[in-house]
Amino acid sequence: MGPVEVRRGLPFPLGATPTDEGTNFAVYSEVATAVEVCLFDSSGEEQRFELPQRTANVWHGLFVGVGPGQRYGLRVHGPWVPAEGLRCNPAKLLLDPHATAVDGDVAWGEEVFGHKLADPMEANPADSAAAMPKCIVTSRDFDWEGDSPPDIPLDETVIYEAHVKGLTMLHPDVPPELRGTYAGLAHPAVTGYLTDLGVSAVELLPVHQFVHDEHLLKRGLSNYWGYNSIAFLAPHGAYSSAGSAGQQVNEFKQMVKALHRAGLEVFLDVVYNHTAEGNHLGPTLSLKGIDNPVYYRLVEGDRAHYFDTTGTGNSLNVGHRAALRLIMDSLRYWVTEMHVDGFRFDLATALTRQSGEVDVHSAFLALVHQDPVLARVKLVAEPWDTAGYQVGGFPPGWSEWNGRYRDAVRDFWRGADGALGELALRLTGSPDIYGSDHRGPVASVNFVTAHDGFTLADLTSYNTKHNEANGEGNADGTDDNRSWNCGVEGPTDDPGVLDLRERQRRNLLATLLLSAGVPMLLGGDEIGRTQRGNNNAYCQDNQLSWHDWEGIDKDLLGFVKEAIALRRDNHALRPRDFLRGPEGGPAQIVLYRPDGKQMEPDDWHNPNARALCVALDGRRIGDARGETTSDHFALLLNAHYGPVRFTIPRGPAKWEAVLSTAPAGPKPRLIRRTVSVGPRSLLLLRGR
Repeated sequence: MGPVEVRRGLPFPLGATPTDEGTNFAVYSEVATAVEVCLFDSSGEEQRFELPQRTANVWHGLFVGVGPGQRYGLRVHGPWVPAEGLRCNPAKLLLDPHATAVDGDVAWGEEVFGHKLADPMEANPADSAAAMPKCIVTSRDFDWEGDSPPDIPLDETVIYEAHVKGLTMLHPDVPPELRGTYAGLAHPAVTGYLTDLGVSAVELLPVHQFVHDEHLLKRGLSNYWGYNSIAFLAPHGAYSSAGSAGQQVNEFKQMVKALHRAGLEVFLDVVYNHTAEGNHLGPTLSLKGIDNPVYYRLVEGDRAHYFDTTGTGNSLNVGHRAALRLIMDSLRYWVTEMHVDGFRFDLATALTRQSGEVDVHSAFLALVHQDPVLARVKLVAEPWDTAGYQVGGFPPGWSEWNGRYRDAVRDFWRGADGALGELALRLTGSPDIYGSDHRGPVASVNFVTAHDGFTLADLTSYNTKHNEANGEGNADGTDDNRSWNCGVEGPTDDPGVLDLRERQRRNLLATLLLSAGVPMLLGGDEIGRTQRGNNNAYCQDNQLSWHDWEGIDKDLLGFVKEAIALRRDNHALRPRDFLRGPEGGPAQIVLYRPDGKQMEPDDWHNPNARALCVALDGRRIGDARGETTSDHFALLLNAHYGPVRFTIPRGPAKWEAVLSTAPAGPKPRLIRRTVSVGPRSLLLLRGR
């Protein structure tokens, strides 16, 4: 590495920005007394250069001749007083919070933590830069070849939640060298499968650079899901087939371009509520050593410890402009530079806690609302954290993971008492939750299963969790599964149990895809993927979590394709606005008892009621383009253990069965006034 000339540079943008002359470095820290940029050559030799200028708490400098591909890190000089929340330590190499690529993994040891473990208040251990991954200066040059976002309306959206590695690792048509990578997900075998399935968006579990926890690695496990971010602008290097020294950036872009060409949107599950640095005993990797009290919420009166509503040891300090700027810079980068179409915010409620309490007028929500870059992308909140459950609490422009939908559908189909009234609200888009501020059914992201919990196959095969493989004595993971094993716990060859499980899976999937709102399908549910009863497989980077492409349930896959196609082709099944009952004018939707009479208040409170008819008048339901359909639909749901005969509502003279969860599938015969729906089955009728 030759001599480097350092000039004063510019305070904006933050991070490492290549220019015609070199690379501009800019780092925000209020508590620093000096900031050094450390450049590393291919042998690991380090050169340190102090940033020469400080402007409004941004330390900056232009490094002439330094360009893309350069490996670097930071060292921050300043006070080390952990009891007051100050943790600057120039002996500790740090990652740039605005790095756009990170090479390597953390090699765990005392030098990573930034203190001696026996005494967290003691400073300056021996430094080992080799234990830390390095940031990479990256170029933003990329040929997008005219790429443009699919811009699919929310009412036409069907989300497929997937893991980059899990989706592709065992796919027989993906070349072995591409499996588990962005390039593997971009392979025609995968994009073709997704488009043939009929989904419109792929929601990827975290792809921000993340860290594998030391305690997991010691047990032979890893942080497979990736909810342990350390660099909010960097695509995770281990998912790159081309290398992690900057190549991961272009490979991610190629993946997005390929998915867009297939007509698929790309959503990212983003984790801005906390980082991998944990609590006061956690490692010092980046923000903690740059400006701990700026970037993290510290406990009032005990600033050695961290305010934590995430369950991870820390919470980002969204009451401070620098932390908010980091989040906003990250979001805009993924939209403008990486062409991402939407975000699902993990524990989004934590991001609204500007002063500790949930605040719908928080700076975070205000910044997102006014940002022109984010105005065109989809925003989905996980509306809870460890200290609060805020379903329905986000403002217009946001959709939300609707946990009440999940619980209601599970309860109804497992035969819980008194579940019918709650189910009806969820089927119709949850107007009780989203109707008051005119957000519409598309504010509700409906799901029955997600990465966190049982798969669909396990939801119908296990009454309790079986997480022994996680090494925590089966104490991890939720106990509130609302599952039903259909008579036998786990695998069985009993034909009666297998038939019931098959019906239940179809019932749950059909309900999801025929409900008002935005459906989200857990990747692999459509092919019968099992985790053998593990409902918290966050640490299982193995065949327990990967999609089994050899053991596909082809009949179930065909059923899901059929249900998605019905939804896509009939906007009466995916309304943008809440449907009106008779009291609001001509009926768009009416709910009936099996005997053909409209549901009355007492019917909703009947604990034994387990059957319902949902009638839709398609002539009065328009789509996003103002078009209407002439079709009527009647959705008949029977969660009883025996058959139920339904009297069909008046309207069309004849009805056709178009979707059934009974073993024989839909029958082409025409139905006039009555029809029997088998035990624990669903039937969709269409009248023209």
